[in-house]
Amino acid sequence: MKNKELFAIFGNPVKHSRSPLMHNHVFKQLHYNACYTRIHLEDGTKLKETFFEQKLSGANITVPHKEAAYKACDEVRGFAKKIGVVNTLINENGRLIGYNTDADGFLFAIEEFENIQKVLIIGAGGTAKALSMKLQDAGLKVSVLNRSKGNLEYFKTGGFETFSWDNCPLDTYDLVVNTTSAGLSDENYPAPLELLRPLLQKCSYAADAIYGKITPFLKLCKDLDITYKDGADMLLGQGVLANNYFTKEKFSLQEIKKQMQKSFEF
Repeated sequence: MKNKELFAIFGNPVKHSRSPLMHNHVFKQLHYNACYTRIHLEDGTKLKETFFEQKLSGANITVPHKEAAYKACDEVRGFAKKIGVVNTLINENGRLIGYNTDADGFLFAIEEFENIQKVLIIGAGGTAKALSMKLQDAGLKVSVLNRSKGNLEYFKTGGFETFSWDNCPLDTYDLVVNTTSAGLSDENYPAPLELLRPLLQKCSYAADAIYGKITPFLKLCKDLDITYKDGADMLLGQGVLANNYFTKEKFSLQEIKKQMQKSFEF
């Protein structure tokens, strides 16, 4: 019998991750000989070393290691190559191959939001890079807001309108997205409340990349009666695509999605 394949998610923090539940359910229901676990990793430069020490067949990467994952790869394919951000790793004959499934997962999550033209993304990390480029490619006008001006250079080079706390105009956006970790393990907002509240008051929709809890950002959206989503649908969308890589396209995306959706009932 073929040895069981091992997959994992790397992050810091990582104990909150639903990814093991999602992928293990798919493996079990589709009779794929594999299991999936969590690996708490503080130092992103140790990613490649740890990956091969653990004899992994593949992995997902969450905050704050998505750019480190890009650097760790022997080869980067598809959209990940364009943005320099990797969230899915595959061991291909001892070579580390990187992909990005975040962006397509997000498009899946917001497809029911109507008439989106202008988007404000809060944060400047790996998720922000993936989403901003994908939304721009889809023809939307994307602006990026971040506390640190230094981290905005990537977006300026990419032709995005960028702001920090002290120079952000209170424009009207159709969609405001939080890609920061604010609210994940604390009760912080992703931007100062005196800036965030008027921006949200003018928008139609909001989304948070964080899932599994009502963050202060989402609570504010709820109080302002804004249609919002947490990161669960994005998590599902990217997870289906990642699992397709893990299982070497043995199953259809529809089969994977059907089983992975069921894991959210547990």
